[in-house]
Amino acid sequence: MPDAIRRRRFLGYVLAAPTLAAAAQLDRTPAASAGAATPEPSGLPSPEITEIVDLNDMMTAAALPTSNLITVEVNPDGTVSFALPRAEVGQGITTSTAMLIAEELGVPVPRVRVSLADARPELVFNQLTGGSNTTISTYTPIRVAAAVARERLLRAASAEFGVPTADLTLENGVVTSTGGNSADIGTLAGKAASGSTEPVEVELRSRDSFTVIGTPHNRIDALDAVTGRKTFALDLDVPGALPTMVCRPPTINGTVASVANLAEVRGMSGVTDVATISTGVAVRAATFGQCIDAVRALRVSWGPGTAEGKSDDTVLDELRDAEIPLDLKPPFSRTVEETFTFYFRSNSALEPNCAVADVRADRAEIWSGLKSPIVAQQAIAAELGMPQSAVTVHVTEGGGSFGRKLFFDGALEAAEASQAFGKPVKLMWHRADDSRQGRTHPMCTSRVRIAYLGDTVLSYDQRHTGVSTDLGHGLGEVITATAARLPVGDIGFAETFFQLSQTMSYDFGGNTRLLSETDTGFNTGSMRNVYSPDVTCARELMVDRLAAEMGRDPYRFRRDFLRDDRSRAALDAVAEAGDWGRSLPEGMAQGIAFQAEYKAVSACLVEIDCRPETVDRSVRNAVTGPRVTRVVFAVDVGLAVNPRGLEAQMMGGICDGIALALTSSLHLRDGHFLEASWDNYFYTRQWNTPPEMEIILLPDSGDEPGGAGELGVAGAMAAVACAYGRATGTMPTRFPINHDTLSFTPKPTSPPVPQSPTDGRELAW
Repeated sequence: MPDAIRRRRFLGYVLAAPTLAAAAQLDRTPAASAGAATPEPSGLPSPEITEIVDLNDMMTAAALPTSNLITVEVNPDGTVSFALPRAEVGQGITTSTAMLIAEELGVPVPRVRVSLADARPELVFNQLTGGSNTTISTYTPIRVAAAVARERLLRAASAEFGVPTADLTLENGVVTSTGGNSADIGTLAGKAASGSTEPVEVELRSRDSFTVIGTPHNRIDALDAVTGRKTFALDLDVPGALPTMVCRPPTINGTVASVANLAEVRGMSGVTDVATISTGVAVRAATFGQCIDAVRALRVSWGPGTAEGKSDDTVLDELRDAEIPLDLKPPFSRTVEETFTFYFRSNSALEPNCAVADVRADRAEIWSGLKSPIVAQQAIAAELGMPQSAVTVHVTEGGGSFGRKLFFDGALEAAEASQAFGKPVKLMWHRADDSRQGRTHPMCTSRVRIAYLGDTVLSYDQRHTGVSTDLGHGLGEVITATAARLPVGDIGFAETFFQLSQTMSYDFGGNTRLLSETDTGFNTGSMRNVYSPDVTCARELMVDRLAAEMGRDPYRFRRDFLRDDRSRAALDAVAEAGDWGRSLPEGMAQGIAFQAEYKAVSACLVEIDCRPETVDRSVRNAVTGPRVTRVVFAVDVGLAVNPRGLEAQMMGGICDGIALALTSSLHLRDGHFLEASWDNYFYTRQWNTPPEMEIILLPDSGDEPGGAGELGVAGAMAAVACAYGRATGTMPTRFPINHDTLSFTPKPTSPPVPQSPTDGRELAW
């Protein structure tokens, strides 16, 4: 890497403050090594659009103008504080952020205190957590701010010791001179502070001097997580906030027509308040158990929902009608063609959807795990009829998200209920709520046709058709959020998202990928990896079929058509480590797949056991079926800030991919989903988690990081699907593969009124 790139100088600011506070000022998108991490066109006349600009580039550029509002502060006690304008939902960004600051400032990681920033409208596009963008967009601004603080501390020590800064070093939070003088950064923080904002030019540490970045590091919050000390929204002790739950309609987005027994329910033990809100009937009580009892007792007449009467089959008919036709195939060519179906999947996280709200006559305060807190603040203010400045939104750590917490429906409900009751609330969704009324990954189809002649692939065409993906969070602020909700804007926003997040990594001649979306009656969302798992799964299955048509080995075929050496290196790594082509018993097989996105590349090799006699039938309520027995996953994200965190991200993505391929989906019947909790929504369980899993972190291919948060999902799903097809001899076309087998008895769609004390019906609640 040229020294001019490795040693770029940046402008930052030391801010007017009683203690040392520093910020970055970036006037252009960081150039450079991100480009080195992008797959090269290899001489092709028409590079992919994502090789020029992708969704991550767009998000990073949008965040850049407000990067100077993100500050690093050195405290008198020697700790360093940073309010991260992103949401920690288990992905480990507080740890990687602490590592960036520790590296550039010269302090131990445990002395860096990373908190989550409240909603800050002035950050505009800089407070959205999604698209695997956090590390990419904050990598340089955070380092520049920390470097400004380092330079100011060295200047303060220089004045204190009477020596030039060249004679000083800052390590482990201590400034030491060549003459032996030393001072902790805490004692220098006040002296390094400024009475006015001043520009400072700094040089970032060179890659070859890193001691923290690129070194595996344990999560800074790991001990709190495993000992139960970690604080989530429902752990907060907000005075007067009592448990609150909502009785919801039997069909998706149904409405309350009337409630027959409000007075009776208000008189139940522990119940303090009952009120109708926009999404149902809210109940506030002394305990969540009493809330559940009250919700079950409510007798509500419901109006129709937005998916009234619809089922899997009727939605599939809508998708067929909305599909964009394929282009004419090249003359004299042969083709392989197939349509794949992907059913609805739940976007519920392990932490139930929840929020705390305290709404008063002239102000409101909200606490929740939010990935788009600015939009949440704006929407809540509008709902309450208050100015935005009167609504304070605190971002709490979240117990998982996978895209779910881009939406703030729980926080909005909590605010609405608190306003209706005139009292603080601690609102929680029941598990059944998130399966039946929560966010889902849209049902979709993907039609692929590949034309070839001899050994040459002439064209690749894919038509992806789905129920509308709700992108109403926009880029994290009200303008794009509003635009994304407009009928025309929604189409344009979704198509832009689609095109800037999908890459054709193979030299397959002319290729087209087009998105068509229909039906806005469902609560959908940007589930982890968004369009990529389904698009990639369909593509990789067709690559397998094409290889078979040409009489080629699936691995060798992919290798020959991949567009660059970096991609081939990832594929080679899993083929070698996984012993591609090794002999396996009948009913078992290997599958291999490739995926590139957001300046990162990955390859996955799996082994699957589809022999019926080996299925574990001892697990109660388990969906019996094939088991992935081994996974080898190779990844190159450019610079890996925390290799241990990256490895964990890939493991989680692999489990997601296995679930999407084999077991997890929602069944739509007569306007509602049958699944009512995790006992019958079959995410990857222990019995079908691979006993062997190897993550290969390839040598860094750049000086800046690429996207990693979603990268493991698509390649893993595709590799599992390919392995299943090879093990059974039949290429799967409907996902998840077990969807057509309903292995549980559906629970009632709303809390029914028992006919007698011994009614015995199992409740969804």
